[in-house]
Amino acid sequence: MALIKTIGVLTSGGDAPGMNAALRAVTRSAIFNGLRVKAIYRGFRGLLTGEIAEFKTQNVSNIIQQGGTVIKTARCKEFQTPEGRRQAYERIKKEGIDAMVVIGGDGTLTGARIFASEFNFPIVGVPCTIDNDIYGTDSTVGYDTALNTILDAVDKIRDTASSHERLFFIEVMGRDAGFLALNGAIASGAEAAIIPETTTEVDQLAEFVKSGFRKSKNSSIVLVAESEVTGGAMHYADRVKNEYPDYDVRVVILGHVQRGGSPSAYDRILASRMGNAAVEALIDGQRNIMMGIDDDQIVAVPLSRAIKNDKPLDRELLKVLRTLSI
Repeated sequence: MALIKTIGVLTSGGDAPGMNAALRAVTRSAIFNGLRVKAIYRGFRGLLTGEIAEFKTQNVSNIIQQGGTVIKTARCKEFQTPEGRRQAYERIKKEGIDAMVVIGGDGTLTGARIFASEFNFPIVGVPCTIDNDIYGTDSTVGYDTALNTILDAVDKIRDTASSHERLFFIEVMGRDAGFLALNGAIASGAEAAIIPETTTEVDQLAEFVKSGFRKSKNSSIVLVAESEVTGGAMHYADRVKNEYPDYDVRVVILGHVQRGGSPSAYDRILASRMGNAAVEALIDGQRNIMMGIDDDQIVAVPLSRAIKNDKPLDRELLKVLRTLSI
């Protein structure tokens, strides 16, 4: 196996708090182990355009507390083609990069796996997405911070909901996963969560409105996962307006506010541990894996498993929410 002298690092896909902490960890761990580091700007696109710079320790000073990513991120359609990946590989060879750490979510890890297998190139992934939808890790970098952002917003909205005796549907991110909506609902004391993993039928909505409003409460908050399956918050607000015109309904779509902000202590620590482990894995000759966390232990997960399998939702949490929302 060829000796690794230079590691490339990139952030790709949707940004998430903690990406900078992971970048810092990869850079400093590599330098600590006597390796050179080359940062690739704007994700996989930077491999095609040659936006690559050598990073020293000072390049990652004072970034652990910053949201977003200092080396930028972008989506790259060209990288999805064999020709684009070939071009990226030629650039990697030209730059003398021997292995890569890629920081991002499902799409990023999918692209990394295809590239790694096509060119027999060593890659280790660091799962970084607010959606927490990657199999093989209890948590992804950015999820905890996004959850706290949702919590802060819902706490503020509840003040208005109570004052005006309103029903609020609050739409949160998560794509096809309900982790943010469900855990956000439990943490904020919301009355219900509408998530892709469980389809909510008309009678369930009726049950919620009946139990939430008519028994003991003058206001209610429902978190809705943004998804084609759920139809989003507007869909449910329209239904309530049609079926229960007596209720004063409002919709809040939290949107991209969930992606930003300074990462929580948990996300900083997780990103630091995973970034460090990614470099150590490459030095040990491991490849085509993602670093995950399982029972507070860093684990190596084959990229193929992380991408192929859907992450299961803990159904016990649904029971907890139902029980506590009476």
